[in-house]
Amino acid sequence: MEKIAFLGLGHMGEPMARHLLAAGHPLSVWNRTPEKADALVAEGATAAASPADAVREADVVITMLAGPAAVRGVADAVVPELRPGAYWVEMSTVGPEVVRELAGRVPDGVTLVDAPVMGSTDKAAAGRLGILAGGDAAGVEHVLARFGPVTRTGALGSGAALKLVVNTAVIGGVALVAEAMKLADALGLDEDTAKGALAAGPLGGAVARAFATDVHFGSDLAVKDVSLATEVTQLPAMEAVLGHFQAAAADPGIVHEDVARAVTHIRARRDS
Repeated sequence: MEKIAFLGLGHMGEPMARHLLAAGHPLSVWNRTPEKADALVAEGATAAASPADAVREADVVITMLAGPAAVRGVADAVVPELRPGAYWVEMSTVGPEVVRELAGRVPDGVTLVDAPVMGSTDKAAAGRLGILAGGDAAGVEHVLARFGPVTRTGALGSGAALKLVVNTAVIGGVALVAEAMKLADALGLDEDTAKGALAAGPLGGAVARAFATDVHFGSDLAVKDVSLATEVTQLPAMEAVLGHFQAAAADPGIVHEDVARAVTHIRARRDS
C-alpha cells in the first residue's frame, strides 16, 4: 500500500483522509491547526510537525487546502522534499493557473495531478465525491477512487478548470434561488409554497442546495471560487453573485457558515 501524506484536514479533508486509513494506507497528516489531526491519529494516522515532515517518505502527497495562498505556502515547504517517483495530487479549488504554476515548480521525477472534487461534506464522509482528475492520473486513480468516482478530464489543469465551471453554476444557482425567494417575500407569498414551486422546476437542485442543513461550504469559499472564475473572463451575472456573497462574508456570523446562511442574508438585504 502506498504511503500517503494528506495535508489539510478541514471540513472536507478530514473525512477524505479517513477513507485512506480505512483502506489500509500508511497515512501521515498535517494541518495548520494541529488539533484537527487528533481524531485521525487516534485511528492510526501519524501527525507530522510540518508539511515537509509529512511528505518526505510519501509515495502520494494529497493537498486539500483553502485556496491559492495556502497551496503556495505549502508548496514552498514540500517541493524540496518530494522524492523521485512520488505523485502530488492537488485537490483544492485553486483554478488552472495555480496548477500550471505548481507544475513549473515540481522536481523531475514527480508527477503532479490536479483532482478537485464535486460534492460537499456529506459526500466526503460517504466516499461519494466526484473526482475531476487532470493530467497523468493513471498511477493514482485507484487512490482517488477511495473518495468516489473518478472522471478523467484531460490535460493537467483541466480538472481545476472544470471545477471552476461546476462551482460557478452551483453558487450562481444558490444566489438565483435566494433572489427568487426575496421576490416571493416582497410579493407576500407563502414561503413553503414558493419554495415547493421552485423545487419542482428546473432549479430543483439549486433549491435543495440553497436550503441544505447537513453540508458545509462557507461563504468565504464561495467568494474565493467566484473571484477565480470572474478573473478568467467577463461574467456579468456572476459579478452580481460575487457581490451577494461578499456582503454575506462581511458578516462575522456568516462568513465561515454554509452558503445556505447566505441565502437568508440575501433575502434580508435591503435594496439600495
